[in-house]
Amino acid sequence: MKENQLVESQTTAGVASSKTKDRFAQSGAVTSIRKSDIAQALQEFCNRFGQNHASRLLDGVSAATISTVLNGKWESIGDGMWNNIANQLGMERVRWNAVETVNYKMLTHLLADAQGNQLWLAVTGNAGTGKTFGCKQYVRHHAEVYMVSCDPDWSKWDFFAALLSQAGKNPSGMTLLQMKTTLVMRLMRSGSPLLILDEADKLSDSVLNSFITLYNDIQDVCGVVLIATEYLGKRFDRGVRYNKKGFNELWSRVGRTCVPLKGVSQEDVVAVCRANGIDDHKVIDGILAQCEGDLRRVHRRVYAELKKREKEMSTEPTEQTEKR
Repeated sequence: MKENQLVESQTTAGVASSKTKDRFAQSGAVTSIRKSDIAQALQEFCNRFGQNHASRLLDGVSAATISTVLNGKWESIGDGMWNNIANQLGMERVRWNAVETVNYKMLTHLLADAQGNQLWLAVTGNAGTGKTFGCKQYVRHHAEVYMVSCDPDWSKWDFFAALLSQAGKNPSGMTLLQMKTTLVMRLMRSGSPLLILDEADKLSDSVLNSFITLYNDIQDVCGVVLIATEYLGKRFDRGVRYNKKGFNELWSRVGRTCVPLKGVSQEDVVAVCRANGIDDHKVIDGILAQCEGDLRRVHRRVYAELKKREKEMSTEPTEQTEKR
């Protein structure tokens, strides 16, 4: 799917009302698109915690069910199980329509450049500027892209296990060295792979140092993009200044610079609102006044407004009956 095929905004009030109904119609049967979203969220959950541990964390979801979902054999899974998984993963019942914001376009360009030219980049931006969302959209629409959401509690083994799982390999029973070797071989056999380390500033120094050792093996075959807040740049600066192990080398690998994303513009916020069914100027103005350039806050306000509309629509038949 090309980037310009993302859902575009519609602006009439009549269409907005229809869109709101359609967006909440998913409370019945689970559509194939919804299943695809749930399966991807489950894959990301398993990448972080491991598939066996994930089955213990998700109430009523067996390891066999998880395997069935991840392997795409969805016919045997009922809507109740799909909704159970989605609810426990914190997924909303409303499908969110993507918008090509300024940061989205910039991030997509940087990821494509890194993947096509085997570049190592560090990309930073404030919280709520759409970094993670943009990366996930890129993963969905491009092959050979492997993304992990980093955790501050990860050990070296946890980190490489997550990378290996994302690349389609089972790390169970492997030593750290075996995982590194398997990952390198997997990437070398790929066409033009890209590794995305989301929230890379959360990785410990030891994990970052261990990752650097892969550079010589994959520098000509794989792109790497570190996604983080502006703290990553400050961390590099301190690490190089105090000569902390590995920091000068990694800083060199990413070109001794962090590429900053731009802030969220008013045009971005308006586009997000309209693409997701909010066309009332007063409502949009209220969201603009309170979001403080944070797309997460925009998301919450839009979702709350849609829920409000859903409730109002559900009470209309009752009110009409009472008048009769």
